[in-house]
Amino acid sequence: METFADYILSEKDWIKKLEIMHYLQQKTGIFYDKSVIFKTFLTKLFLDYSNTGLDENIVLTACLLCNCKKSNNPQDLNKVKTYAKDGAEYLYQLGFSKRFCKICEEVNRYSGSLPREKESDVLELTDNFGGMLLDRPERIAFKVDEALVLLEYRNLKDKNNRYLPIFKEFVNNMQEVMI
Repeated sequence: METFADYILSEKDWIKKLEIMHYLQQKTGIFYDKSVIFKTFLTKLFLDYSNTGLDENIVLTACLLCNCKKSNNPQDLNKVKTYAKDGAEYLYQLGFSKRFCKICEEVNRYSGSLPREKESDVLELTDNFGGMLLDRPERIAFKVDEALVLLEYRNLKDKNNRYLPIFKEFVNNMQEVMI
């Protein structure tokens, strides 16, 4: 019997994965909104730019699903600290491997999971950075250069993210293309 994990991972077209996510959200009420789509697109651009050697299908699928138990209420700090772990447990029930669930859980550092998976470092960058580029109820979006500084010197201060240098290069190069 095919699991949901088998189904979405067997779909290699990331646009079709977006459709699958739309229907999963309608059926289950998981967190899936424009921010997830934006961050996944940002992740795709970063993977296309960089030479990480990571499995794009795994990373993009994880990007779509890692926030599945995220709350719409950013004021609930307990939920902010547990949504990734809760999501990983939920994804395991849907048939995803322990490693895939670990990748999703490590989108943030609240679980303290070590050693970190390489794919998690990509998710952490695009989730943090992408989130800062979007308007939120409590604040307006940051400018790209401000978001990059905050990412490096606040969000990831004293943390090792193996892809941060190439991500900064990617962002700076993309800005040059957009000007």
